Amino acid sequence: MRNVPLAEVDHVDRAVLPIGTDYPPGHVLDWHEHRRAQFLHGATGVMVVDTADGTWTVPPERAVLIPAATRHRVRMLGVSTRSLYIEPDAVPWWPGSCTVVDVPPLLRELLLAAEEFEADYSRSGREGSIAALLLYEIAERAPLPFHVGIPAAADLAGLCRAYLAAPDAGVTNAAWAARTAMSERAFTRRFRAEAGDSPAVWRTRARLLAAVPLLRTASVSEVGARIGYASPAAFTAAFTRAFGMPPSRFTASASRP
Repeated sequence: MRNVPLAEVDHVDRAVLPIGTDYPPGHVLDWHEHRRAQFLHGATGVMVVDTADGTWTVPPERAVLIPAATRHRVRMLGVSTRSLYIEPDAVPWWPGSCTVVDVPPLLRELLLAAEEFEADYSRSGREGSIAALLLYEIAERAPLPFHVGIPAAADLAGLCRAYLAAPDAGVTNAAWAARTAMSERAFTRRFRAEAGDSPAVWRTRARLLAAVPLLRTASVSEVGARIGYASPAAFTAAFTRAFGMPPSRFTASASRP
């Protein structure tokens, strides 16, 4: 199925509903949730998924696993998606929070094949076998670290979300502490307790995540400079430490056939 609203087919008695959707550049799916779990694959472009607990950046040709009944928002940057909407009972192993995963060639081809199914596809034969194999393949995926957490406290969450919207290497712990009417030491201690990282480490990771969509349209050196790195080498080293692969893997030239 392609460009079919989930609401039109959610009632169909199938554990897995495959739907492909094309989105205009910059389209935002505002806050919503699904009864089913969702496997959201970006065949092209970059997706940014927000929940109350964090932000997940989904690079090209990766996917994000979204638990059932999780309120979320998705920003689409040149994205054509292939989604699987899955009955929760069929995937008791599904992660409890959003998780970015890779999409190897076999899984990608299965998604392409499933996109041609009708909503009431046959449970037996080829179609049923592909649906079952999709779940086996997804269960084998390992998490990728394209994520930054959001503290639960409203004041800290506000700081973090504002920073994600406009990352700035010049922001300091002292500036954030002043905005919460706390001493720098007390603020840093509280932030680490709630976010699991110091504010400086959190901001660095947020800037590196912000680099992923920028790499679609700019060079490694340009992106590194925009997010506050003195040289392409320093940016490449930091990015590789954080995500296990260099930023050159996410440039437009790297994604061309």
